[in-house]
Amino acid sequence: MNTLITGHHLELTPAIRNYVEGKLERITRHFDKVVEIEVILSVDTLPQKEMRQRAEVNLRLKGDTLHAEDTAQDLYAAIDGMIEKLDRQVLKVKGKIQDHRQESAKRMEDLTPTEE
Repeated sequence: MNTLITGHHLELTPAIRNYVEGKLERITRHFDKVVEIEVILSVDTLPQKEMRQRAEVNLRLKGDTLHAEDTAQDLYAAIDGMIEKLDRQVLKVKGKIQDHRQESAKRMEDLTPTEE
């Protein structure tokens, strides 16, 4: 699994990097078929002189790509919101995969009609 964490208009400190990696461990515990994780942390400046912290992630799975993003006044709050959204998406994909599995022939009930 490749993890890429980048910062746009933001100095990426080791504390921020460790925080993001710690939060991403939660995702990889739920789902082990992750190929690549790309996290982009940025600061957007708005005309009203309001600073907005933005966190977005692209999670490449085997055969699928998930995207989540969140904005907040605090970078750590934006990261937490992004991880919550991504966690819900991963659990949904995992549930679809598990529901799609076929019952084994040994465990299926005999569906042949009985003659009376």
